[in-house]
Amino acid sequence: MTSSSSVRDLLTALFITFVGGCLALAGGSGGLDCGGVSIFLWCAALAFALNWIVYVPSAFARTEHYFDLTGGLTYLSVTALAVTCSGPLHLRSMIVATMVCVWAVRLAGFLFLRVKHVGKDVRFDIVKTKPSTFLVWWTLQALWVLMTMAAALAIITGNQSVPMGWIGWTGVVVWMIGFAIEVVADAQKSAFKRDPKNQGSFIRTGLWSWSRHPNYFGEIVLWCGIALMAIPVLVGWQFVTLISPLFVAFLLIKMSGVPLLEQKADERWGGQDAYESYKASTPVLVPRPPRTNTPDPSKPSS
Repeated sequence: MTSSSSVRDLLTALFITFVGGCLALAGGSGGLDCGGVSIFLWCAALAFALNWIVYVPSAFARTEHYFDLTGGLTYLSVTALAVTCSGPLHLRSMIVATMVCVWAVRLAGFLFLRVKHVGKDVRFDIVKTKPSTFLVWWTLQALWVLMTMAAALAIITGNQSVPMGWIGWTGVVVWMIGFAIEVVADAQKSAFKRDPKNQGSFIRTGLWSWSRHPNYFGEIVLWCGIALMAIPVLVGWQFVTLISPLFVAFLLIKMSGVPLLEQKADERWGGQDAYESYKASTPVLVPRPPRTNTPDPSKPSS
């Protein structure tokens, strides 16, 4: 790697950190503080510190095995810090903290075991060999944690006690729907891959017949639920934290989620009649019932 590339990567990491700091200042305005510093800002510092600490041995070993696990632990650590420093929690805060922890434990464990089983994560085939680029990914993960749970942190570290009301409970229902979709979609794909008969094929059953990426749809929906719960208790600059579901959607739809997997699928199955038919008749993200009038080219006609 050239020195100019390394400098560019380091500047990128600094910019990502700066964005995280600005978000923390906005989300912590009007909220509780500890030692004269907003709890939200302390949470941001912890998120970046944890990822940088784990980055060091990972960079030396050139491994991505602990990347997703660290992401989950960052969510849990940041939530624990926010809960501990914020004192007695209101009902809304307790529910949101529980939601974040349940989601983080489930997803981090699922991704970690998947990488251990497969042996690698294709996203890191190149970047893990370039220390400065690898640092950008770990720094971006800290920002990802901070931005995705920004609305949740604003609820927990804020100083607003507002009854749940219909907006709050609607947010809970939306979160539960999104979480259920994500869990079921992941379970269906894992079961599909475990079946030797499906080796070299792609999943197009269950929720995957309704959407090519139903797990990502569920992910976006559940963070929308938390953002909805946050609306009644946000004040001033804290409304910036509603960027949470928008950031998740942008990351999954435009960055490291859908584009990468779509490209990989096209390279592997592109040109095959069954795949092209599935791709043409199945939405990329937002689920809809499968079109029953679309023939499956993989099945012989009668």
